[in-house]
Amino acid sequence: MNCQFARLNSEALLHISGPDTLTFLQGQTSCDTRELSPEHALPGIYCTPKGRTVCDFLLCELGEDHFALRLRREIRPSSAAAFGKYIIFSKATLEDNRDDWTVIGIWGKDARSVLSGLFGTVPEQRYRTTGGEGFLLVQVDDAGDSYECYLRKDRAASITSGLRSEAQESDEAHWECAQIPGGVVRITEALIEEFVPQTLNYDLTGHISFKKGCYTGQEVVARLHYRGTPKRRTFLGTVPTSTLCKPGSLVYASGSDKAIGSVVNCAKDADTYQLLLEAVTAAVPQGLHIDSEQGADVQLEKLPYVTTSEQESVQ
Repeated sequence: MNCQFARLNSEALLHISGPDTLTFLQGQTSCDTRELSPEHALPGIYCTPKGRTVCDFLLCELGEDHFALRLRREIRPSSAAAFGKYIIFSKATLEDNRDDWTVIGIWGKDARSVLSGLFGTVPEQRYRTTGGEGFLLVQVDDAGDSYECYLRKDRAASITSGLRSEAQESDEAHWECAQIPGGVVRITEALIEEFVPQTLNYDLTGHISFKKGCYTGQEVVARLHYRGTPKRRTFLGTVPTSTLCKPGSLVYASGSDKAIGSVVNCAKDADTYQLLLEAVTAAVPQGLHIDSEQGADVQLEKLPYVTTSEQESVQ
């Protein structure tokens, strides 16, 4: 059976509840919360007023007036603090230290079949959801090979036991390697407020609605979208495991001793590092290297969405 699962300890849920929750998030985040439903999660980001990305998230509905943002655990406190500056004016409550839910990743060609047998029904499209008492299942790719399951801890033991009987238990590093080729940058503590959304391709991955109206940072994000061309974009690549590669590693173009970008996300498999890197688009065709212009060559791979003609020319 080609199906693996792993507990995602690096992920957490930021719970928000109350009748004003969606109105509050509509005015603060990049996604259009009018599109949220019990059957449909929403990817989004939260920006500073200057248009810098504070966090990425997947917004889902867990129950009546009960919502959650799935984000990286390490940025949950800072994200909650950023939201907390404004939520005091709404009938909504943040619970930033609530850990009675856990996140599990399930992936592989047989994932849909395994989950169908376990839950009875499975989402059919990216970001569609199915749920029940104490669980929510979200499809997080287009092919139907990757899912996230949010489990209330009183349901976790029985569902995990069911997964063990049908799938191979793995670790979070393998999940991350499987997710990086999807081209969705995950904001970690080191990336908070470092980049405008377009640098990280959030305008291409469905994280931004350009029709919803105003939200924090919207003026800056929209101006670049309609009136400018991003000079930096995010690219997908690999380097050998013999290379010391980590988030924050500098990226150089051939023939230049000046860094033109950096690694934003990175995961190691048996033979290579899978990585997402941001770089000056015009310099990419020259060839990219890690840590110096003589460093390991970056083998660029095709993203599942189109960025620029410059990128297409090197894929």
